[in-house]
Amino acid sequence: MNKKIVHDALILTAFTLVLGFLLGAVYEITKEPIAAAEKAALDEAYKVVFADAASFEEDTEFDAAKAAEVLAANYSKDEITAVNKALDDSGNVLGYVINVTSHEGSQADISFSVGIMSDGTLNGYSITAISETPGLGVLVQEEPFYSQFEGKAEETYTVVKTEPAADNEIQAVTGATISSRAVTNGVNACLEYFRSALQGGN
Repeated sequence: MNKKIVHDALILTAFTLVLGFLLGAVYEITKEPIAAAEKAALDEAYKVVFADAASFEEDTEFDAAKAAEVLAANYSKDEITAVNKALDDSGNVLGYVINVTSHEGSQADISFSVGIMSDGTLNGYSITAISETPGLGVLVQEEPFYSQFEGKAEETYTVVKTEPAADNEIQAVTGATISSRAVTNGVNACLEYFRSALQGGN
């Protein structure tokens, strides 16, 4: 009986080791393609929100912990993950692309890039990861919701369910108020960080 137990234990151990090796190998094989796909998605998002930029440069002074401190009072459920400078042909800063993840989605996190001109005008945003309800929440990445932010320079934006009565009001996608508010608050978080850490910089 003891021999059988030892035999079974050895087989189980060997199986576990082989499985671990295979999983590790798969991870190593897929790690680079996944990273490349994620970078490609971000690069495309940057171009969407800053079509006039000749290039983008990582803001090496960005500190995620300090960004969290800036957002703690009003946007604690939003997380800024990266900041890039949008540059013209001469290397002058046109504005910034701020990557943000909202933890307020109805189904899961929503990640997107927000383009902000140096004067605080919004160029728009581009969704990079979303798992909201098909036909409802996912519509926050499409017209007419998306265009409500473009070209505006309000300090903050508020979601409403009816026709907007002010420039800072954003009409929610019908049946997707939570998703609409998640994106709007994410935009607000980026604007707050921009005013606190980036506006007036070069």
